[in-house]
Amino acid sequence: MNKSSTQSEHGADCNSANTAMLRNWTGAWLVTTAAVAFGPKFIWDFSTLPTIIAVLVNLAVGLGMIMATRRYLKGLDEMQQKIFLDAGALTLGVGMVCGLSYEMLEDIKLISFEPEISHLVMLMALTFLAGMVFGHWKYR
Repeated sequence: MNKSSTQSEHGADCNSANTAMLRNWTGAWLVTTAAVAFGPKFIWDFSTLPTIIAVLVNLAVGLGMIMATRRYLKGLDEMQQKIFLDAGALTLGVGMVCGLSYEMLEDIKLISFEPEISHLVMLMALTFLAGMVFGHWKYR
């Protein structure tokens, strides 16, 4: 086996490990987010201490997820990083423009309900997914 194939296999192993780590941190963050969202009502009857602990754990796990994302991104090759960065830039722009406009719709009485952050999160997730798919299609 030559040196370049060994480096290539090592890179693939690192990428797989980074992907698994990101998956695990993201799953943990989803679980802790659910605990914060539903725990006070269904598990600990809005008791303050468990709620504060759940929020702090959620923030800590969220930080771990952010660091895992950073590590994952640093392990990608230049083309994959470009696709990720382009999708992230698109998501940031769509999130800011649409999020602010969505929030103002209630203020100026064009909608009768209060905007929910979950709607913006779903829009951003779909935008990022579309950006990643388009980027992979564009550079295939």
